[in-house]
Amino acid sequence: MTELTRREALAAAALAGVAAALPAWARAQDAAAASSGPMWDLSEIYPDDATWDAARKQVLAGLPRIASWQGKLGTSADVLAEALAYQSDLGRTAGRVFTYISLKGDEDVRVAANQERLSQARDMFTALGEATAWVAPELLTLGKDRIEGFIAANATLRTRFDHSLRDTLREAEHTLSPEGEALLASAGSPLSAPGQIAGQLRSSDIPWPTVKLSTGKDVVLDSQGYTLNRDAPNREDRKLVFDAFWTAHGKFQNSFGATYGAKIQGDIFRAKARKYPSSVAAALSGNNIPEAVYRTLVAETNKGLPQLHRYFELRRKILGLPDIHYYDIYPPLVQLDRSYTLDQMRTTVLAAVAPLGQDYVGRIAKATAGKWMDPWPRPGKRPGAYMNPGAYDVHPYLLLNLSNQYDGMSTYAHEWGHALHSLLADATQPYDKADYPIFLAEIASTLNEELLAAYMLKNAKTKEEKLFYLGQKMENMRGTYFRQTMFAEFELLGHDAAEKGEGLSGKKFTAIYLDLLKRYHGPNVGIDPVYANEWAYIPHFYNSFYVYQYATCISAASYFAHAILTGGPKERDNYLSVLKAGGSDYPTEILKRAGLDMASPAPYQAVIASFKDTLDQAEALLA
Repeated sequence: MTELTRREALAAAALAGVAAALPAWARAQDAAAASSGPMWDLSEIYPDDATWDAARKQVLAGLPRIASWQGKLGTSADVLAEALAYQSDLGRTAGRVFTYISLKGDEDVRVAANQERLSQARDMFTALGEATAWVAPELLTLGKDRIEGFIAANATLRTRFDHSLRDTLREAEHTLSPEGEALLASAGSPLSAPGQIAGQLRSSDIPWPTVKLSTGKDVVLDSQGYTLNRDAPNREDRKLVFDAFWTAHGKFQNSFGATYGAKIQGDIFRAKARKYPSSVAAALSGNNIPEAVYRTLVAETNKGLPQLHRYFELRRKILGLPDIHYYDIYPPLVQLDRSYTLDQMRTTVLAAVAPLGQDYVGRIAKATAGKWMDPWPRPGKRPGAYMNPGAYDVHPYLLLNLSNQYDGMSTYAHEWGHALHSLLADATQPYDKADYPIFLAEIASTLNEELLAAYMLKNAKTKEEKLFYLGQKMENMRGTYFRQTMFAEFELLGHDAAEKGEGLSGKKFTAIYLDLLKRYHGPNVGIDPVYANEWAYIPHFYNSFYVYQYATCISAASYFAHAILTGGPKERDNYLSVLKAGGSDYPTEILKRAGLDMASPAPYQAVIASFKDTLDQAEALLA
């Protein structure tokens, strides 16, 4: 069921979670805040596990009826509407079932019973996919004219299913027979094996080194140890962390090369099976994203690299370094010793998003006052942050692991941006058109971060405060725009090489990545070749041609934020129309109606111009 894709994906993200140790700040703060249970109320979805299980069984019991429409979709418009509505309603319940248990499982990933229930929910979705695998092939046998006639004749088809039906027709040449679709569906598990094997290597098989920092502390450099210490204040500690961590990855270069090479070959297999000209074309086809979007992003970002190189030189000066190396990119430019309570985060974010209008502020005020989120880290809780919109008939839920610093408040603004996107889409669109793709999703969240940064900068009292917020904005652009585009270019180069018949290996991937590191960071940033093993650390590469959307979204968010902050109600409402559109059309078409062509250079030139302007402001403060 295509309308469940994003909801299922967001809920299923919980499966990747592992228990995380509490960070030092959380151990030090008030124990009641950090170690209490979740603040969300899942009983609003289902009052208890027994009710949840009854709903799950109801979905499974309803699956056989789907087959009763097989061979009959072309009987009449009313029959088609009845069949699609039944599947949609069943899927709507399935989304609610999945959301409840995935959220509950993330409260404490050590509770085996919840993980077992989560497995049952995954099996339910698999069964739903199998039960509906025949639908698209049968629809294609009806032909465009007949389906268009049905849409014209039936109100349910016009208001709920017109876009999805036309999208099915668009994909006609890439849709297989029912037998072929079932075969590809069954190949999903083995084709996902490379990512699972790579994850297992990182999680359990690599013998992570232990290093002694200048503080005398011994640190095990697994993924968490690396993340917590890569921004160490002492420069020699940073170098030690980088050298040891990436050397450990390099010892498994051949194994990671085999897993990623197998992933690329699997992508090529899928593309050929569905008759796409390339892997990137196949990956972008689902949301009808023109390939020009991807390639223009890469091309324009490369043109803007001098501004990134300028940022690294500014970073060197602010940090007072004689030179700059790759291990110097994570320490904050300016320290700001300021903490926030949850109430202060809420009050500040409400003030920051005021340019989005009274209705938006009213909605977010009501939402943040409810029991919709689990904000603080604690032992056993899934790490990271996400917004899950899968309980369409209830409301979105947010899992957060906030710090009490500015980065925590920025995460708070980000995830509530996602939630307001869902609330506005749900209020404007029917269920079948409310779910929006990732290509649009990160715009709402990133724009909230931009508004927060602008608000904090406007109200900063000292030069140090201003430099802090400017530094946060520049680092966000570096990490979300430039770095994610570098990742996107790495994926493109690897797949292009394979499709040209070139051999793949860990050594080749490392060489490609080293070239990218040097090009993106410029001639003045020292890059030790061992750091090029970083490609093996990025799990997103096993979700092919995905990360580019972070870069396109921050570009669009930068465009809209500038328009909102310098414009008026017209610019605000233009942006909000994107959120309210949900998934009622292809994302690039929704953005075009709002004045933004993502296949053109304009949005990428705009974000680079914003980056330059931020650099200018920082340099002026230092003059």
